[in-house]
Amino acid sequence: MTDDGRAGVRLGAVQQTLMIPLYGRAVETGKRRPLLSDPHAVRIVESIDYDFTQMKAFRGGARGAVLRTAMFDEWVRRFLTEHPGGTVVEVGTGLNTRFERLDNGSVSWFDLDLPDVIELRRRFFTDTDRRRMLAGSVLDPAWVETVKASRGPYLFVAEAVLLYFEPEQVEQAIRHITTNFPGASLALDTGGRVMADSVNRNDVMREMGARMTWVCEDPAELERLGLRLLDSRTLAQPQPELRARMPLRFRALSAVMGALFRRQVRSYHLNLFQIPEGSDGR
Repeated sequence: MTDDGRAGVRLGAVQQTLMIPLYGRAVETGKRRPLLSDPHAVRIVESIDYDFTQMKAFRGGARGAVLRTAMFDEWVRRFLTEHPGGTVVEVGTGLNTRFERLDNGSVSWFDLDLPDVIELRRRFFTDTDRRRMLAGSVLDPAWVETVKASRGPYLFVAEAVLLYFEPEQVEQAIRHITTNFPGASLALDTGGRVMADSVNRNDVMREMGARMTWVCEDPAELERLGLRLLDSRTLAQPQPELRARMPLRFRALSAVMGALFRRQVRSYHLNLFQIPEGSDGR
């Protein structure tokens, strides 16, 4: 805690990337017609001792993170419509506030992340009977039995997480899920070489020391791990129900990205997978 009462931040390189979507959501909330409203993000940004100066120069990336989050939100919203009493697991939750935005009053929810992130997160959130924080890596199977004790169906959401894993770690994380949760859904993003090179050249990412190390050119490649691809979208292709309520500036942003940054946009996908019943992840 600093002298002015703000929470200090001690995070690893990759963990620091959580500040980008946090800042993006806080800025977006102040807009006259926000794509998503997140007063909790505003409160957190104002309450932590972190230099957001570089984020102000990275507004395009922060806006892209907001659009990405809104698209993941849409898949979670659909899941809760179909399975209001199901379980959602946020893998690499960071300081996301998806539960606060989408809680339907009956969902069970787990926020999973590394201990340093959960330590920071606990300064702003508390466990309840339906929402719990789990400190640990998705690569460590210790979390599995805790989640399995919750009622299904299950939806796992890994937003901007696996991109920073080594390829063998990605497989390990996915196999933990496919082996233990047949029938579950899994939403994750993938990036090709063009995307990885663009991210790794970015000044903000280089300053943090974070690098995108997992390259996946075709999301369908992951079907060999016991997944079935249901939907795959670029940031220029938001779900129809999301596009229908998008502010004009986000429709313009989506169109501009699709036209001017075609190679980068086509190299990055948001994907929704299903784990078939009886899958053993092999």
